[in-house]
Amino acid sequence: MNIEEFIRDVPDFPKPGIIFKDITPLLGNIEALRQTVRLLADPYRDSGVEIVTGVESRGFIFGAMLADELDVGFVPIRKPNKLPAETISESYELEYGTDTIEIHADAISPGQKVLMCDDLIATGGTVEAACKLVKKLEGDIVGAVFVVELSFLPGREKLDALGVESHSLIEVNGE
Repeated sequence: MNIEEFIRDVPDFPKPGIIFKDITPLLGNIEALRQTVRLLADPYRDSGVEIVTGVESRGFIFGAMLADELDVGFVPIRKPNKLPAETISESYELEYGTDTIEIHADAISPGQKVLMCDDLIATGGTVEAACKLVKKLEGDIVGAVFVVELSFLPGREKLDALGVESHSLIEVNGE
């Protein structure tokens, strides 16, 4: 099964000139979804991963399923003021302005092996900030996985600069 067939291009969303990679058809097909999660897990099955993180909101879907596939726990990384206990935060640059994400201050133990997960990597700002949060908690990031990578944008470069190995199932080379 070619999971790429289940990702729909939506032109001019969320603004003119953008081609949005819509994963909802993939989510709606259980066999494609299961295969996607198995493929995300494959490079890390024997790596000793102890916890998977996922960034709000689509990273929750794949991250939680990936954690189940690897038989480990899941840690959500959320937008500000969504987590009920003590948090730490990291801000990052957007095209116009900044955004912030948070993680519970006790979500990762020092030395714990962490796998980062999100649906898509583009400029890399969100996953870079998520990695910085895990590193603040002294977690050991074993890698990052994505369903889709927009390789014409600098996301992978940001992960490389942090020393984080990454794997993507689908690579989009052009705009």
